[in-house]
Amino acid sequence: MLRSFCEQLVNHGVPLLRMQLAQRALHPEFGGIGFTWTRADGMNAEYFARTDHTEAPVEWLQSPFFALIEGGEDEIYADLTGPDAARFPIFERLRAMGATSYFAHWQPVGEVTHADYDATSQKAEGVVGSWSFDGEPAAAKAYHALIREVFETLALVLSAASNREMGRSLLQVYLGRDAGARVLSGEIARGSSERIDAVIYLFDLRGFTELSERLPGEDLVDLLNDYFGHVVQVIQAHGGNILKFMGDGVMAMFNVGSLCEDAQAAMRAIRELGPRMERVNAVRAAQGLPLAGYTMALHAGEILYGNIGAPNRLDFTVIGPAVNLTARIADMHRTVERSIILSEDVRKAAGAEGDCLVSVGRYMLRGVATPIELFTLYDPDAGAVIATDIEPPEGRKA
Repeated sequence: MLRSFCEQLVNHGVPLLRMQLAQRALHPEFGGIGFTWTRADGMNAEYFARTDHTEAPVEWLQSPFFALIEGGEDEIYADLTGPDAARFPIFERLRAMGATSYFAHWQPVGEVTHADYDATSQKAEGVVGSWSFDGEPAAAKAYHALIREVFETLALVLSAASNREMGRSLLQVYLGRDAGARVLSGEIARGSSERIDAVIYLFDLRGFTELSERLPGEDLVDLLNDYFGHVVQVIQAHGGNILKFMGDGVMAMFNVGSLCEDAQAAMRAIRELGPRMERVNAVRAAQGLPLAGYTMALHAGEILYGNIGAPNRLDFTVIGPAVNLTARIADMHRTVERSIILSEDVRKAAGAEGDCLVSVGRYMLRGVATPIELFTLYDPDAGAVIATDIEPPEGRKA
């Protein structure tokens, strides 16, 4: 839309050389998003890291946008062929592109004033834009009124589009990629659900209770974020979906295709996560940070996936015997003295990928009528069973 908008201005005789727009992005990692169009290169988009006023980049603090918002001005105009060219560092680069004049303004969205708008924390909603022209500076002034007339509508359209994008991003962040997409597509009725075959994956940190009794809350949050960041990255890289965080645990599912494909994807995630966690602990140990081990339990079967809860508070989650059995398997880590346990259903579904699994015995699990065989992962290259330690190693008490 913005590309077409800039091209239409040029087609109507506006000597537009460069356009730049920026607006807030409601996202855990990004504070804003910018769009830059040039007559030579077309459109590019850029995300800006979320920062506070003490960490804001110098380039932003020395920009016309910052001066425009922080200074309470509605517009900034500069003749780049005269003394104005030295006002901001960006002007030198614009002159090198051939720009002779510059026009910037901002458009709040909703009942927002300059007093409400914080240029450093980006808390208010609005769009700020700049327009660089070539040709005679005096001639470019005639087009400012045209841009003003259309900019308010443009800002509203952009805000509507960005609000949907922010909603999509936030739903994915808080509900997971698959659940977020389903909710946004309209699967929001309480009780709406679907029966699917999937591999349920339960990850837990070991030694967390002891750590929580002696570490400050901020350190615990940092520890969880560090480990969970790697766990989530590995699971999602192999097509898994994060369902929820449960204290020091993560519940995920793999439903990438057939149950065979689900089990194989889960197996690949297990193999990658082991070395990754070793590297994380090595880095944390070198920094003198507290360490934690982990356990994983996996089971494959049919689950009910959908909206569960009250009329005004829903959770998009999974339920069913397969989910309950995965939790029962997770209770068996100390009994079988293995950190990684998989059910016989996962082994059967994995096909050739399950050849690296070895049995740790048949067990009667609480609430389960018949015995099931449990398996753990064997690394043929190392010639040993992976992750046999159940008690936290010494380093975890550092």
